[in-house]
Amino acid sequence: MASQPLPKVELRELGNTGLKLSCVGFGASPLGNVFGPVSDDEAIGSVREAFRRGINFFDTSPYYGGTLSEKVLGKTLKALGVPRSEYVVATKCGRYADGFDFSADRVTKSIDESLERLQLDYVDILQCHDIEFGSLDQIVNETIPALKKLKEAGKIRFIGITGLPLGIFTYVLDRIPAGMVDVVLSYCHYGINDSTLEDLIPYLKSKGVGIISASPLAMGLLTENGPPEWHPASAELKSACRAAAVYCKERGNNISKLALQYSLSNKDISSVLVGMNSINQVEENVAAAVELATIGKNEKILAEVEAILKPVKNQTWPSGLQQS
Repeated sequence: MASQPLPKVELRELGNTGLKLSCVGFGASPLGNVFGPVSDDEAIGSVREAFRRGINFFDTSPYYGGTLSEKVLGKTLKALGVPRSEYVVATKCGRYADGFDFSADRVTKSIDESLERLQLDYVDILQCHDIEFGSLDQIVNETIPALKKLKEAGKIRFIGITGLPLGIFTYVLDRIPAGMVDVVLSYCHYGINDSTLEDLIPYLKSKGVGIISASPLAMGLLTENGPPEWHPASAELKSACRAAAVYCKERGNNISKLALQYSLSNKDISSVLVGMNSINQVEENVAAAVELATIGKNEKILAEVEAILKPVKNQTWPSGLQQS
């Protein structure tokens, strides 16, 4: 009897780019040992398993692990041995281990360094990393025009911007020619505890911009283990998320799976980026996506979790220098 094909995650169109991204994206910051050491075997195994399960979108930055994430991702993608057109790679510029620099000169050098580390001739998306830490007017007048030249040179295919405060996206997009920025990457604003990105979606769609959302687990808030020490959320928000995680666990559910399914439910978001560094994490994330697509999420548990989080709903935190 022929073996059943592996269930794969669905692909979604990214704005006007023509790219189709897996609804679950592979966040490669953990490959930079950001959350603890990852062996080459684990890194290659997790990327290979992700690709096998339909994940075709890989996101990194020179900032993650002080360039290590890019180097490891480059090695693992090469080990796949598949045509370059079968996966989508996004990296970033402007944020580095030694600080921020969004000057035209630095971002132009940055892409050459990234391509060398990634062992690629081009990246699909180059994103200005955490632009709230730079001058937004410099992003508009200098950085994005420099990225446009890189696009014309064939080193990048599309231009993106990333950051935490949602207002930075409208500030930039209102001040540049339509179609100049192709993608925004927002994080921690589309999850069970904070869904404020939703209000911005009609605006982004009107600008023809593709939407990627990262950190559906709110940088560890929506996990059984809880957030890392440095997490900038208020004590009240941390406490409510802890209570929600316990509620799920007592009923045989996992808050992280529910949180990922919640984020994946909005089809206007092309891809939800999740940090991964093991085959087990890949399997869990793919299983959550496949279950959502075939059975749906547990609406009863979700309603209860939303009730627990209601007093702190959409409570954000100032942009700090956390990993993003």
